[in-house]
Amino acid sequence: MTCADLERYSSGQTHFWRDMSCLEMPASLPSLPLCLGYYRPSPTAEYTEDSHGGDFDFFSRLVSAWEAAALIPGSPTRGVVVRSGVVLGKGGGAISQMLLPFRLGLGGPLGSGLQPFPWIHIQDLAGIVCHALETESVQGVLNGVSPSSPMTSNATFAQEFAAALGRPALLPVPAWAVRAVFGSERAVMLLEGQKVVPKHTLESGYQFIFPDLSAALRDVVA
Repeated sequence: MTCADLERYSSGQTHFWRDMSCLEMPASLPSLPLCLGYYRPSPTAEYTEDSHGGDFDFFSRLVSAWEAAALIPGSPTRGVVVRSGVVLGKGGGAISQMLLPFRLGLGGPLGSGLQPFPWIHIQDLAGIVCHALETESVQGVLNGVSPSSPMTSNATFAQEFAAALGRPALLPVPAWAVRAVFGSERAVMLLEGQKVVPKHTLESGYQFIFPDLSAALRDVVA
């Protein structure tokens, strides 16, 4: 990835939001970058919407550019950015990539499994977006993660996912294999993770449909 890549991505976002600004909307059109990319990976630090980030590697700078492109100068609409965690839903995303090995009893934690795993059910991500659109007092950044995300490790996720499928989670995936499959930059997000807290999201009045991981996974695999 190069600076030219960053410029291309941010330019595309700028054109998208400029095109959308012609719509007559009572509220903003939230941007949805990954909080996994904005906050620096850490096994201990807890990040709220006010925490510093977005400037330590290529992906974090890409997220910052994405967010900046969503704020349209002179627009009458409110600016809202939803920083999403790993989205859990049926028929796509992270679950679709993990479903087969876990159904076969071959799933397990990535690397040590101790790294935080910020997640959100797709219904809650959609709910936060609708909440931001419909609530005039909402503006700025909202973390799109479950309230239980700071207590969720990758190993916990693997165990709960396997339990929802009625399978064991006995085979950890070594870190070198994750790097080989996903590349070094994406592997960092999977092997290190962040504890992300939806502080402003909760303060804005949003009530989560799936705050609990086990219930969210049971719904996804049902």
